[in-house]
Amino acid sequence: MVETRAAEPATNSGPGRLLIAVYLLFAIAATSRAGLQIATKFDEAPVAYLLSALAAVIYIVAAVGLARAGHAGRRVALACLSVELVGVVGVGVLSVVDKELFPDETVWSGFGSGYGYIPLVLPILGLLWLYRTRRSPTA
Repeated sequence: MVETRAAEPATNSGPGRLLIAVYLLFAIAATSRAGLQIATKFDEAPVAYLLSALAAVIYIVAAVGLARAGHAGRRVALACLSVELVGVVGVGVLSVVDKELFPDETVWSGFGSGYGYIPLVLPILGLLWLYRTRRSPTA
């Protein structure tokens, strides 16, 4: 009897498609906001605007990683989602503790309160999806 290995579940199927769509939506929103802020008032809050640009890049790369669905895509997505979660929690804490550090909002300030806390929930859902679609160790 020949034993076949089950294929790794794809991160870009089922609910993963919705996750990718939300990441792309946030990539567009964060890129637009950061681009406008950097172009028009960078000297007012450079750290905040650069953090928003960083968030935009992370959203784009995470969406690509989830969409690629293979081993490399999963690793890229895992790295991006982990950095995103650390970023949103770190910036969220700093923006609440010391409001002077962020004279203007970033995507991650206040734990993403300006975006309905989706920036806080999104990496958690992404990490859960990566866990859910991992290859079974017995497969």
